[in-house]
Amino acid sequence: MGIISRLCAEVRLPRMIRVRQFFDREHIEPEDIPGEVKARLSRPELGNPVQPGKRYAITCGSRGVANIALITGAIAAFVKSRGAYPFVVPAMGSHGGASAGGQRTLLAAYGLTEESLGCPIVSSMETVALGRSEPGPGGKRYDVRIDKNAAGADGIIVAGRIKPHTDFRGPYESGLMKMMAIGLGKREGAEICHQNGFEYMAEMVLLFGKAIIAYAPVVLGFGILENAYGQTCKFAALRPDEIEMSEPALLNEARSRLPLIPFDSADVLVVDRIGKDISGDGMDPNITGPSPCSPWVTGGLRANRTVVLDLTDETHGAAMGIGAAHTTTRRLFNKIDFEATYVNAVTSRGIDFARIPCILESDREAVQLALRTCVGGDPALPRIIRIADSLHTETFRISEVMEGEAPARLEIQSGPEDWPFDSDGNLW
Repeated sequence: MGIISRLCAEVRLPRMIRVRQFFDREHIEPEDIPGEVKARLSRPELGNPVQPGKRYAITCGSRGVANIALITGAIAAFVKSRGAYPFVVPAMGSHGGASAGGQRTLLAAYGLTEESLGCPIVSSMETVALGRSEPGPGGKRYDVRIDKNAAGADGIIVAGRIKPHTDFRGPYESGLMKMMAIGLGKREGAEICHQNGFEYMAEMVLLFGKAIIAYAPVVLGFGILENAYGQTCKFAALRPDEIEMSEPALLNEARSRLPLIPFDSADVLVVDRIGKDISGDGMDPNITGPSPCSPWVTGGLRANRTVVLDLTDETHGAAMGIGAAHTTTRRLFNKIDFEATYVNAVTSRGIDFARIPCILESDREAVQLALRTCVGGDPALPRIIRIADSLHTETFRISEVMEGEAPARLEIQSGPEDWPFDSDGNLW
């Protein structure tokens, strides 16, 4: 046994209690999605944005959006019902390893194929310059670029989920403005938009989004909202001139649906898994709390130490967000695709998110080292929270001492119980 293992072995972990919280379950059943999409896109106030015989690009991002294949396929079906020709464009900045094939592979992982969508997927990293933005940070005007194929279409339908962003605050965060500014910008456009860092991202997203609405053939916006269970709960079809006015209210609505952890703070937060399919930062700071990597974000849990145990299979080795952890496991480290991780870090200027924390040989040691190095608190009564990931917080675990401070709306399901480590000190 090495010195680190001996130091970890001296730390006694508390027993844990399984708890459950309840969120609003209002949602749209998958079988009803095609009809709901058609109804929203048929809103009379939209006019007739889709004209027969013309080609329309439909955007699709890289996040794990619920029912995204169904929703995108329904938008394509609507376009075809108007006698027009849809095609899907990956609108995901530098994700997918900043390659056309990688972005197509990401879509396929979410069930978006030409067969399932009933229309072509046109994936390319080539962009075209639309023009210059209005003056932004420092009075500078910026080159505005978007996907060449989208720019060459007769119209663009900007579809995407609206929710609070992981790295900045503003009236436009993750949503339609960002889908245009960052997603359609591909690697080149995303890098220009990110060049001033996240401190100025809210300003840059609005600046670029407005320019794209002005210069590109955007004909519709289609916003998707999800509830706290990650289920589709609302659609909003918008004219281009409605996007700037309507998106902030939709963002506020999305914020009210976040699956927050109902505690202000903890000594240690244990996150079983992170991944790009869960959040752009691997785990959502809106839930798990700000870190040195995300100083421009407010809200979420305040944890003294954060432990991350594994990567999702769906992230394909992209470990963006691991830098927000203090300890992790050898298992996770061995799964990292550094090329995919670093491309995202370079483009977003978020290199801190790709830093590697202390690597431990087992789950148990990762938690023990985090607890041993906590500052303040009561070592005899440690306050630990363990979640599966930042999307799934309906059920989670808290240490015994936290039961007394749990809000009334939390249901105690089991415990107190010892950690279920196997003979190697791992949870799975």
